[in-house]
Amino acid sequence: MNTWDDLDRHILRLLVADGRATYQELSREVRLSANSVAERVRRLRASGVIRGYRAELDAAALGRTLTMVSEIRLGERTVRREFAESLRAVPQVVAGSRLTGDYDYELRIACRDAQEFEAVVDRLRQDHGVVAIRSRMVLHDLEVDPGGLTRR
Repeated sequence: MNTWDDLDRHILRLLVADGRATYQELSREVRLSANSVAERVRRLRASGVIRGYRAELDAAALGRTLTMVSEIRLGERTVRREFAESLRAVPQVVAGSRLTGDYDYELRIACRDAQEFEAVVDRLRQDHGVVAIRSRMVLHDLEVDPGGLTRR
């Protein structure tokens, strides 16, 4: 059961837009004292609604101009938890999700070029228990509203 009100939702939308906003800046927007805002943010963190704050990196600016979305099917003997943990050793894998259906995972893979992507695919097959991969190239990312989670 959640006990969030419209002010909490407003604070969350502001933090989604700028995770570095100060309590003072937030307080001006929601018309509460900075201490009240700080208490609300602490409560949202304690309840797990706010999981953390992080920098968003631009893969292309870091030289990784090829982004692929790959669906992964694991072999029957591959332990899923071990597979998921092993992905931390593959720096090109920047995000992933466990799926239902014909494939087990969807990975977002950022590479410098097609040759690097091919090497990642080979490594996943050889070292990580992957038996099938279906990949698509990302043309561009869409701007979506993650603050939409705060809407009723």
